[in-house]
Amino acid sequence: LFRSLGSAAMDTFAAADLACVRGERLVFTGVGFSVAAGGALLLRGPNGTGKSSLLRVCAGFVPPSAGQLTWNGRPVTKEWDAQRTRMTYVGHLDAVKPAFTVAENLGFWASLGGRSADAAALEPLALDHLYDLPAAYLSAGQKRRLNLSRLLVSNARLWLLDEPTSSLDPKSSVEIMEILSRLAAERGVPVVVNIHNVALAQRFAARIVGMSGGHVVYDGPPDRLSEADLRGIYGGENWLE
Repeated sequence: LFRSLGSAAMDTFAAADLACVRGERLVFTGVGFSVAAGGALLLRGPNGTGKSSLLRVCAGFVPPSAGQLTWNGRPVTKEWDAQRTRMTYVGHLDAVKPAFTVAENLGFWASLGGRSADAAALEPLALDHLYDLPAAYLSAGQKRRLNLSRLLVSNARLWLLDEPTSSLDPKSSVEIMEILSRLAAERGVPVVVNIHNVALAQRFAARIVGMSGGHVVYDGPPDRLSEADLRGIYGGENWLE
């Protein structure tokens, strides 16, 4: 479970009344949250409800149409360059260069933070034996693990993760989430993550924000998320049976 370290000296990332408009379409509105060091806010909701857009707003890739983001109480909107420097964003598409080896992909990400990395850095993700293999030969799940390896060699103080377990089998999904939750707690990193798997969300979340139609329809701990809440988030009746 992602757990906040509970120290006032640690980093806190927060949002209040955020809204996002793309073109002339309102993507989401009225979104607020606070996530402390070592804790995780998990976003839930159907496709197209604005979860990925919210992550991109948090990353500074898309400006909010309304509301405010803060880092340790300071408005992020006044220091976007600092926000982009302090965070690592991992999108739902794998940013893996197929012509590069596993080592070269990892080395590139490590160099962004002025670091170096060797095969040992990939042991937690079970990729160390593929260190010299071109990434083009990796399976979809292995590419996803390699994509997430940037978190292991990053100095980032904030993680923004869009569907980190996509392309992974159920066992690997649990293992990856356990690794990420442990690292986040050890490093005191606040995490905002979009994930679809209900069981994973309830197992690893400290807090869940459920979105539907661009609005927050659930905000609370995972153990209080009921079937009625899930129907409110995703709509319909029969898919839970």
